Amino acid sequence: MKIDSTAVGRYFRATDAALDGLATYLNDDASPTKTHNIVGRIAALYLDELKASFSAWQNRVLFTERFRISKAESGFPAFHNILDLANDAKRADTELAALPELDELKEDMADFILTKKRFPEEIQRQLSQRSYYEDLVGKGLFQAFSLPVTEKVSVNPKTGRPYYIVHWAAFDGVQHLPVVYVATLEDSSPDMIQTLVKGGKLDRDVDIPLPVAGLLNPDLAHQFDDFAEKNSSLGLTLTTIATNMDKDFPNLHPKQVQRFILGPFYHAGLTEHGSLVAGILDKVKKPENAWLLTWQIQELWSMNEREGSRGFWSSTPPLQDFLINTEDLEAVRLGVSNHTANVLVPHQAYQAIFAAGRQDEVFAGHNTHIISGNQVLREF
Repeated sequence: MKIDSTAVGRYFRATDAALDGLATYLNDDASPTKTHNIVGRIAALYLDELKASFSAWQNRVLFTERFRISKAESGFPAFHNILDLANDAKRADTELAALPELDELKEDMADFILTKKRFPEEIQRQLSQRSYYEDLVGKGLFQAFSLPVTEKVSVNPKTGRPYYIVHWAAFDGVQHLPVVYVATLEDSSPDMIQTLVKGGKLDRDVDIPLPVAGLLNPDLAHQFDDFAEKNSSLGLTLTTIATNMDKDFPNLHPKQVQRFILGPFYHAGLTEHGSLVAGILDKVKKPENAWLLTWQIQELWSMNEREGSRGFWSSTPPLQDFLINTEDLEAVRLGVSNHTANVLVPHQAYQAIFAAGRQDEVFAGHNTHIISGNQVLREF
């Protein structure tokens, strides 16, 4: 049983090419996401998990019929597929114990073909199951929600507070899109200032084995995990998320919140994102080149911190004034300071779009990155 020539097989070849292409772009030394933007470097970490999930799905479709793509929305697998991987991972060791070893299955397959002169579908099924459950045990997968991680610690010399760069990820259950969040948070907790700050700088005598699972402040770590899980929906603007964070954590001060949204993914004959793109991509000869992959980076910055007050009966913590770019209607709609939309396109697909004279319509509002193999050819 093989999927190479089926629609599902074409889909996986295209997603493999797209995710490999995005990894090439994010890791390219000239990429602005690598040289100027930490969110791109962090997104590359989660991209490895997403690629591992796609590898597992490719094996899973060979022995189960439960697989659905969000054709009209994201172009990615539907949310329930993420949950299936997580549930199967819990029983992967049990399933592996009940299956023959990989080498044994391969020998059985060869013997069956030689003696029976036909394809051993049941052995192929077991082989796929074996590979699938080994993937679940051996690789980090993209989760419905990934707990926060502290990536960096430093001190703001102006405030004397330590600050953390924290990231987490989610797979949005409504829009079926992978999302990565990166937040820069100052911490005014007296205990953390005493522990981490010395002479207005980070105390180098304090050993911090970065990255650290969870928020570095242990008194707030569990609460922050819970907050991140409840405030990772794409239905919430960054302004809403940051404002909620500012109010829920009196000693945490969000100075910047960024969101990397991967998708939609467009593929000829499989996704339903308009006749213009579909009609052109259908003309691309190689299915693995008949795709477009888009992503957005949204950013919200604090432009000012209102001082808190302490009274006999009550006190008010410092609160952030967030910058919304009112000169940009899309920024106002999104509730952000800045936003960029990007599209990655194989050279062959770009040639088809250019030949049709529709590049201005297809790529309107996007930074366009053309890729061929493992090389970014052009950006504009």
